[in-house]
Amino acid sequence: MSGGKAVSARFTICGHAKRIDCMVDGDTFWMAGTKIRIADIDTPETHPPRCAREARLGQAATLKMQALLNAGPFTLTPIKRDVDRYGRKLRIVERDGVSLGAVLVRHGLARRYGGGKRAGWCAVSRV
Repeated sequence: MSGGKAVSARFTICGHAKRIDCMVDGDTFWMAGTKIRIADIDTPETHPPRCAREARLGQAATLKMQALLNAGPFTLTPIKRDVDRYGRKLRIVERDGVSLGAVLVRHGLARRYGGGKRAGWCAVSRV
């Protein structure tokens, strides 16, 4: 999916209906029926959050990424590993050479992620 060609869609928040173009959380979305995990970031969990802080940050991350994706065409660049253990396509999402994941990091709504164990979001700490 994509591999350098700009794509776009109108993303909603996923509900119980068929998942075509919708946000699961800040680092996972469905596009054209394919589940995509944004490979360069980790965002707070929303299903289920482990604490009120994680819920709040997770919702903000989801809404911010939804707005970024809906702002116009973007590219989906594969990484070394095509899919994760959950069957999600692993992609770097960029617009004009800028990682949309990095935008979330700058807003304090995500952490850079390159694999391995992820830190929790419940303790107040620097992101």
